[in-house]
Amino acid sequence: MLPTIFVSHGAPTLPLDDVPARAFLSGLGKTLPRPQAILCVSAHWDTDLPEVGAAERPATVHDFYGFPDALYRMQYPAPGAPGLARRIGELLRTAGLPCEEAADQGLDHGAWCPLLLMYPEADIPVTQVSVQSGRSGQDHLKLGRALQPLSAEGVMILGSGGAVHNLRRLDWRRTGAGPDEFAVAFDDWLERAVVAGDAEAIADFRRRAPHADAAQPSDEHFLPLVVAMGAAGAGARGRRLHHSYTLGNLSMAAFEFAPA
Repeated sequence: MLPTIFVSHGAPTLPLDDVPARAFLSGLGKTLPRPQAILCVSAHWDTDLPEVGAAERPATVHDFYGFPDALYRMQYPAPGAPGLARRIGELLRTAGLPCEEAADQGLDHGAWCPLLLMYPEADIPVTQVSVQSGRSGQDHLKLGRALQPLSAEGVMILGSGGAVHNLRRLDWRRTGAGPDEFAVAFDDWLERAVVAGDAEAIADFRRRAPHADAAQPSDEHFLPLVVAMGAAGAGARGRRLHHSYTLGNLSMAAFEFAPA
């Protein structure tokens, strides 16, 4: 059984930035069993209903503006996984969830930025499943649990979002000062819930977590974590793999989830 992973991907410049999270991700792939394929659940593919990428050669999507030219020259030419996409569709439909295949879906930066650091050779097939910010945390927990069999089939399930993600409150000039209090309070609550295996609390974070509206003004960057925890199965517990902040309050926390 492969573990399921959640990483915070931060700003699109992560592959260029000299920050602790970049160093962590650059070494993470070497500490994990090598997967046969990767299923990434990224905050940056947000649809009304679940969709799965079925491209044979997914494009590297530069879905951001105003960043250094070097970032737009980066490519992540990993092969796609259309066979895995069909398997994912079967699992979701068996669980009573709709699922459409997106034949031309590329890899958005929530997928390729961390993967470029984790597996720079780009030689592992990759596909994505969308989040649905209009649907509940419970819906995403159910989606994750439907994907659980993949961990025994050589597939790494990688959630990519942000443990704390509020772009309006970032401080781009912040250097030496510590993180903002609201971010620390939310981050600490999240770690306790992950370690305790309290998937219900995490799925209901909007009501249960301190400063949830400040830490996550919208749901899309948190939902990949819910899916990752669900994919480890009922009763799964997690542990924190990494903890750092950038830009004042952008938590770069990462977690690993293992079956009960």
